[in-house]
Amino acid sequence: QVQLVESGGGLVQTGASLNLSCVASGYTFSLYSMAWFRQAPGKEREYVASVNWKGSHADYGDSVKGRFFISRDNAKNTVYLQMTKLKPEDTAVYYCARDRALVRWGSHASGEYSNWGQGAQVTVDS
Repeated sequence: QVQLVESGGGLVQTGASLNLSCVASGYTFSLYSMAWFRQAPGKEREYVASVNWKGSHADYGDSVKGRFFISRDNAKNTVYLQMTKLKPEDTAVYYCARDRALVRWGSHASGEYSNWGQGAQVTVDS
């Protein structure tokens, strides 16, 4: 079955950088777009970034544009999120997700993603 496993979360200071990874298994990774979402306590799940199935196109939420960078390595079945210039408001549980449909890209809606990882906690201390 489809499995997504995140790693790389932690506690950092404001302005620091942190990298998240998500290893996928159980399906043909190179045929599906991937995304990162995040959820802070008491808030709704928020779109962070997505990358198309080839890794040739990326898209970002307004709150992270210019600071976060998404990429993927289809040979390693892995999607990455490089987070720079971290702020306290970036504190959240970060989830990777697989698009519900084959070779489609660009959705910001969590309902368009069918599979989710267990989440990785990122805490930015002011």
